[in-house]
Amino acid sequence: MRDGDNAAAHNSRSLAETDPPVREALDKEARRQRTEIELIASENIMSRAVREALGHEIGNKTLEGYPGNRFHGGGEQVDVVERLAVERARELFGAAFANVQPHSGTQANQAVFFALLRPGDRILSLDLAAGGHLSHGAAANLSGRWFEAHHYGVDRATGLLDYDEIEACAREVRPSLLIGGGSAYPRAIDFERMAGIARAVEARLLVDMAHIAGLVAGGVHGSPLPHADMVTCTTTKTLRGPRGGVILARSEEFAKRVQSAVFPGVQGSLHPNVVAAKAVCLGEALRPEFRDYARRVVGNARRLAAVIADRGVRIVAGGTDTHMVLLDLSSVGIVGRQAETALARAGITSNSNPIPFDPRSPSKWTGLRLGVSAVTTRGFGAAEMEVLGECIADLLLAEGRSAPGQALERARARIASL
Repeated sequence: MRDGDNAAAHNSRSLAETDPPVREALDKEARRQRTEIELIASENIMSRAVREALGHEIGNKTLEGYPGNRFHGGGEQVDVVERLAVERARELFGAAFANVQPHSGTQANQAVFFALLRPGDRILSLDLAAGGHLSHGAAANLSGRWFEAHHYGVDRATGLLDYDEIEACAREVRPSLLIGGGSAYPRAIDFERMAGIARAVEARLLVDMAHIAGLVAGGVHGSPLPHADMVTCTTTKTLRGPRGGVILARSEEFAKRVQSAVFPGVQGSLHPNVVAAKAVCLGEALRPEFRDYARRVVGNARRLAAVIADRGVRIVAGGTDTHMVLLDLSSVGIVGRQAETALARAGITSNSNPIPFDPRSPSKWTGLRLGVSAVTTRGFGAAEMEVLGECIADLLLAEGRSAPGQALERARARIASL
């Protein structure tokens, strides 16, 4: 075979021809997503347009640096899509500065740390069990090794942030960086109050809005941009885009430091196809229909929480202001992993999660985290939330009685009908 024939074969053969096991796994995953109900709070469904950008040949390109100042040639079209992504991010969130290159939300946080802190500096963030994130100084994470991390929690009785307690903790710790936001706090956050606390102790404020970015963009959650020094987010979750991070700021005060912190500080070359997909999803979020989507997300989450609570399952923090519902399963006598398995048998995907004051061992976590972003994208509304909430409550209560049989069969049939 001639070299040209080899090249043609490389470029033209399908995945099914070249790698049947991977093709089979992908087909099964697509079928799973179509036939199960996705309630993992960090997941959503990308549009066809976003997926087209992710799979485009632009992903073949290697580039370092920023538009107009690259370390490789041939990047003119990548410059176009990166500039579009930056412009759209700034417009969507009312930001003066945006960097769209971070490969993940965690790397976006790392870049902010790199720009604003020195190793050993003190940081103060939401405790992991209270809804914080690993990248905010958890002992198991690099951030917990680099910095002297301290944590604030929530009120034991209400499950809500106690801003007086946060301020008292900040005055005692005197952190260089105060971090707001997390991965499992279902209520709205008072960013203005957090900024006041940061100023009182001469700290910078970072808000990680990875979970609520789409709700902020859709106008159904207050924005941290007017108050925080730096804001990070992901483009997946409530923004319905590709997996990747974004850094935003209300001013350009730290722009140069953050640009160099992303590259060459914590990353090498960017992922051009992901940047293109970010541009597409940010463009989608600028459309009027996205605001309606964000409104329906919050409405669906509140309806789901109310239906489950009416059946006697405790809702952490008494409800939700976001896409997320966090269940306290001690109210039915089971732990998170039991609940996750019970729902999975009926075709509902969820994840066990710590709740405030839970033990550190994942096997003993008594929380279950549910998120409605993906099912809202699929078109679910209040009626579907009624059915879904009833099925979840039936399954959890039956699991608590160690009698899942009838509840499981009934739930399977109702879930299939959805």
